[in-house]
Amino acid sequence: MLRPHPAVLRRLVDEYEALAAAETARGPAELNPRARDLAYTLCVSTGTRDVRRALEAAHRWLAAAPAPARETAVPAAGPRMPATEPA
Repeated sequence: MLRPHPAVLRRLVDEYEALAAAETARGPAELNPRARDLAYTLCVSTGTRDVRRALEAAHRWLAAAPAPARETAVPAAGPRMPATEPA
């Protein structure tokens, strides 16, 4: 099974959990459409049919994922080497 990139999965989990927490704070109302879409996407991404299981799987995968690579700075523009032409 293909797995989503950890950064994408982290964004989905974070957004879903933030929306779910906001909905819980407001009371037992139905999830808003964005939260439902995120729940569906998490289920599809993790191969599950229940958002709780999707979140469990996502958290396991994220815990096992390698640390994100640090971005390196692009060198400042400076003198360039002249391009050589093929002989």
